[in-house]
Amino acid sequence: MRVAAIYDIHGNLPALEAVLRDIGKAEVDLVVVGGDVVPGPMPRETLMRVLDLDIPVRFIRGNGDRVVASQMEGIEPAEVPEQFRDVIRYSAQELSSEHGNILASWPETVRVQVSGVGEVLFCHATPRSDTEVFTRLTPEHSALPAFEGVSTPMAVCGHTHMQFDRMIGDVRVVNAGSVGMPFGIPGAYWLLLDHGVELQQTTYDFANAAERIRQTNYPRAHEFAERNILQPPSEKQMLEVFTKVELK
Repeated sequence: MRVAAIYDIHGNLPALEAVLRDIGKAEVDLVVVGGDVVPGPMPRETLMRVLDLDIPVRFIRGNGDRVVASQMEGIEPAEVPEQFRDVIRYSAQELSSEHGNILASWPETVRVQVSGVGEVLFCHATPRSDTEVFTRLTPEHSALPAFEGVSTPMAVCGHTHMQFDRMIGDVRVVNAGSVGMPFGIPGAYWLLLDHGVELQQTTYDFANAAERIRQTNYPRAHEFAERNILQPPSEKQMLEVFTKVELK
């Protein structure tokens, strides 16, 4: 089984389209969508694109998918700061009730047998939570409780939008990075698993993608185009931010 993992798309359809072209060339047997397809500037088009894949696909629900689905049920997401709730409301308004049911139905984790790797546990943030933060710099002793009881030799996660490959106890933990909202060098990041781990970066026409985003009614369209496509925050900046809220 040759598997591609794509995480944290966040409604960035141009980035998703580019990654899917590379995945097509890679001739994978399965795509795992690891959560946070939404919220973002093109939520409906992005969700429909992953639902219509002609490759077998399995989904995980991310915290973004969860809060958008809750918003569609009329439940304001208290965990989202008020200044960011406009993007949740926008995504909820762009989706149909059927889409909301689909988002809510996705499981928190999936397990897949990967050729040459063994059984892999896919989760969004950690196996026990879709919001916990840890990075390549988080001390192992802090991250160990989050992976307690994991019986697979490898776990794949996302959520913090930065790729890494590290050990936590006996578990090899790989972050697939973010397709749609990367930190660091501009691009769309994803993961290929086949007798090993291949961290992938796809480049695409960033200027064209930024313009497509600006043409949407997304309330933060210009900010998204500039900070998530053209000039993302550096990995150093974000590691400093995440260190303040990471697992202790």
